[in-house]
Amino acid sequence: MSRLHRIWILFAGIALSAASITLVPVRALAQDAPSGDIKDHGGRKVKTSVKPAYPDVARQMHITGTVRLEATVAPDGKVRDTRVVGGSPMLAQEATNAVRKWKYEEAPKETVEVVEVVYQ
Repeated sequence: MSRLHRIWILFAGIALSAASITLVPVRALAQDAPSGDIKDHGGRKVKTSVKPAYPDVARQMHITGTVRLEATVAPDGKVRDTRVVGGSPMLAQEATNAVRKWKYEEAPKETVEVVEVVYQ
């Protein structure tokens, strides 16, 4: 077996592993959606949001799923920090980048908001 063939098998195994940790069953091809959809979980209202992009690599590999994030929101409504709780690592970075740009309504104290981004 050539070295190139072994590298290809290793890459394919990594790609399959990444695809298997998605949290939502495949309902549509990844090519059909230009970006991730957001699920609202109540809590503080979002004043301005940025829709997450669909990563090109994930689209080409038809990877779908839900990325679950916890966003720490300061009293002034700015997202101070995010933490990925679950979902495909191939989708998580774009979801995180978008949520960090969000602005929530002001509140008396800092809160942690749950955000789900669904890529399908």
